[in-house]
Amino acid sequence: MHNQPSLLAELDTSCQRIVALVSSLSDAQLNVPLHPGINPPVWELGHAAFFFERFLFQPLDGAASINPALDEIWDSFELVHEDRWQPGLFPDRHDTLAYFNEIHHRLRQRILSKPLTDNDLYLYRYGIHHLHMHTESMTWCRQTLAYPPPPWAGQSASEPSHATERDSNDIHIPAGRYRIGMPSQSPQFAREHFCFDNEKPGFDTDVDSFSISQTLVSNGQFLDFVNAGGYDNPALWSRAGQRWLKQTGQKHPLYWKQTPDGWMERVFDQWIPLQHDRPVRHVNYREAMAWCAFAGRRLPTEIEWEVAALANKAGTETTRVLPWHAGHAGYADMDCAHMALQAVTAFEQGDSPFACRQMMGTLWEWTSTTFLPYDGFSVDMYPLMSTLQFGTHKVTRGGSFASAASLLRGTYRQAYCPERNDVFTGFRTCAV
Repeated sequence: MHNQPSLLAELDTSCQRIVALVSSLSDAQLNVPLHPGINPPVWELGHAAFFFERFLFQPLDGAASINPALDEIWDSFELVHEDRWQPGLFPDRHDTLAYFNEIHHRLRQRILSKPLTDNDLYLYRYGIHHLHMHTESMTWCRQTLAYPPPPWAGQSASEPSHATERDSNDIHIPAGRYRIGMPSQSPQFAREHFCFDNEKPGFDTDVDSFSISQTLVSNGQFLDFVNAGGYDNPALWSRAGQRWLKQTGQKHPLYWKQTPDGWMERVFDQWIPLQHDRPVRHVNYREAMAWCAFAGRRLPTEIEWEVAALANKAGTETTRVLPWHAGHAGYADMDCAHMALQAVTAFEQGDSPFACRQMMGTLWEWTSTTFLPYDGFSVDMYPLMSTLQFGTHKVTRGGSFASAASLLRGTYRQAYCPERNDVFTGFRTCAV
């Protein structure tokens, strides 16, 4: 169970990171262009602070807003996306940082002064994880705009990989009855393992045997598709995929370019030679499906993905939430430690029980599953957390290098529109 020191440490880290993402940009960089996949960084910081006011201070303490006039400005469901660029609509960086720091201070004081009930712990975690999610979105904003990586990022984008293996072996997953999702019946388990509403209630299901690639699809494997004219072959694309190609004119992954010296890839603010053994990134669901048609493969379902990652058998007393049993340092690429710049064969120590590699961190992995609720679903404290995406988005799993380690688990369900390629997505495949 979380105690006060560990909760405070997690809060402080999440607050420091989102503040650093705003503080490290120049005034010119803060003036980001209108773009469907990003937000103005200062607005995003204010929204993250307001979340604690709306879902913790107001319902639990009956506290008034620090500035009620800004409540509808910071509320993402009141202020539509395109209106967030209106000049003078919200306070500047200095005042918004002051507001955020005040909320951070009040949270620390509340944690230190009040008994840590299960309900309080849940709300603190929810708010902290909400911060983590916005830290990731502000990180892909930097990628979108060719800004430098986050200040705490580990590996230099120009550091080459030393691994050479490109091919992926398939892992055979035996048929059986497996447990999927997070159990909702155990108070002790809920105290130890936070989850969102779309991960519940957990259930047992029969799964046929299947074979899944040990590793993510690499740049080299995807380059074979590009060089074979994959983007120009309509037979490999669904009708929706062909429409996306016509709209975008895409001929290769979003941040690739071909030069006289070979293919290059942009990683934040640097163009680097394309490394064949690194995972292909910034490909959308349509591109992943076209590659599968080219290679004679298929995407896993999200249930197959979770079975390969966690191997939770029905009827067992314990539920694994990570592929490994303890710790995570060095086991996966999270917290911007390596920025998905390691080979697809790296992080052997983080293998799943079935020996699948990099199933946590590195890149969100597309599945073939449309995002829908599990049977018995009920909305959480944030009623629009999941429901707005049901039926229109595809499920991705596993997290990315920009995800916080404390946020990720094998049951976590993220959902993206199938055309999105600006986020940190990749994929692995199954044998047909």
